[in-house]
Amino acid sequence: MTAYIALAVVVVIVIWAIALYNRLRTHKNQVENAFAQIDVQLKRRHDLIPNLVEVARGYMQHEAQTLEAVIRARGEAVSAADKARQSPGKAQAMGALMAAEQVLGGQVGRLMALAEAYPTLKADARMQQLSEEITSTENRIGFARQSYNDEVLEFNNQAGQFPDLIVARLVGFVHMDMLASTQSEQERAVPQVRF
Repeated sequence: MTAYIALAVVVVIVIWAIALYNRLRTHKNQVENAFAQIDVQLKRRHDLIPNLVEVARGYMQHEAQTLEAVIRARGEAVSAADKARQSPGKAQAMGALMAAEQVLGGQVGRLMALAEAYPTLKADARMQQLSEEITSTENRIGFARQSYNDEVLEFNNQAGQFPDLIVARLVGFVHMDMLASTQSEQERAVPQVRF
């Protein structure tokens, strides 16, 4: 009789551990899917930037350093995105990605600010379209980042609660990091309106 009770306890523990593992795996898959959505938008942004630089190059011959800085920042962002894609949720990869994207955003912002000084460039239909597409993509990245952070929070909450924590650690599920905004303090600042 005691053997049956011990066997029943073991079976219940195994079933509980399997159910918990499956729940954690589901959350981890949701985090990976949410990162894939960010990755799609980052790739779109990375693909738009060379076109933006080419349009600007025709009008901004004296701004070669700015154009090259944008291209360099894009290359670094693409490299960081490739590394982050291999390990979504890992602190080092996510930090490098956000740092590279912040530099890229700053360089693109600088390019757009300089474009204001070139009325013919500002009026160019291709430049207007690319600017709108980049702005739209930035918004999509923001929404995708919010979704990713929500999924990471769900995963971390699940994997960090006792007794789930025990199974999570046994099978190698570790804390995942959220993505911070890639906007600088200046870009996030609320515009001041004065009359």
